Amino acid sequence: MPFTEDTLQQTRAAYEEHARTCRQCHFDTMPCAVSKHLMRAYNNARREQARANSAAR
Repeated sequence: MPFTEDTLQQTRAAYEEHARTCRQCHFDTMPCAVSKHLMRAYNNARREQARANSAAR
């Protein structure tokens, strides 16, 4: 599945929204499992975007 700029922005927004609203992430020093999953999805989208940009050159 190719990642688009929209996908990158959506995954970032989902992570940031979760980090703001999750009680465990907000007060604890350890992120919760959902936070880790959302960060992983964002990182994957960011890497895929970088690969697509380098391949286009």
